[in-house]
Amino acid sequence: MANLHVMSGAGDKLDMPIIRTISTADLFTALRRGAADFWEKPSHYVLLILIYPIVGIVLAMWMNGYHTWSLLYPLIGGFALVGPIAALPLYEVSRRREKGLETTWGEAMNVLRSPAIGSIIALGIMLLVLFTLWLTSAQALYENLFGSSPPNTFNGLLAQIFNEPGGMTLLLGGSLLGGVYALIVLCTTVIAFPLLLDRDVGAYVAVETSIRAVLRNPIPMLAWGLIVGLSVFVGSLLLFVGLAVVLPILGHATWHLYRLLVEPASHIRQAPTA
Repeated sequence: MANLHVMSGAGDKLDMPIIRTISTADLFTALRRGAADFWEKPSHYVLLILIYPIVGIVLAMWMNGYHTWSLLYPLIGGFALVGPIAALPLYEVSRRREKGLETTWGEAMNVLRSPAIGSIIALGIMLLVLFTLWLTSAQALYENLFGSSPPNTFNGLLAQIFNEPGGMTLLLGGSLLGGVYALIVLCTTVIAFPLLLDRDVGAYVAVETSIRAVLRNPIPMLAWGLIVGLSVFVGSLLLFVGLAVVLPILGHATWHLYRLLVEPASHIRQAPTA
């Protein structure tokens, strides 16, 4: 029964949220609201936002020490893949601010006590599996083109990409491969985590709702994925320090995107039971 709850939610019938049609202009509305949430009380998230540049610096040092520079690009892209997990407290801050509730750091971490935490963990595991598959695929592509001996320095990686025959193949092939994984994550989780915080609908409905949102709004949702990807890339420059601002704003904005995409809980259609 616990596993069933994780997959289908707490109710006797599936809560099937109603999806709205949005435009690309709504994406910028979500971003503005996300930025407003971030700047309202940024001191509350200092500990959270420092995680991103610290992790980035540690990864850079790790790659420099163990000569794994070939994974630099996949690791940067991985921030976008696993970002929804790290953004959970940010969704909670936006949710509480929307309701006029306290938005302290302690209150934000109450997300760990969410009734839907089982479903959230299940989706988090899915994202971690996708992240692992992405790194494995990227490494396999590199080794197929250049062998199993990666460059010792970042400059060595750049020389391989721009001077050796397989460099452009690695760059273009890796980007295409990463785009496939990013599209899978976008379709399955673009609003899944905010939905689970708002309603305990279960992992299945959360994923299904995200897929319906993308299918109903393909252009805005693809544009959102592009915004996220480019923002993460820009934020990763200068030792990932920009991620301390970029990712929190994107996290808050995702909550507001969810609000724009999904009808409130009072507008529910239930799937018929067998």
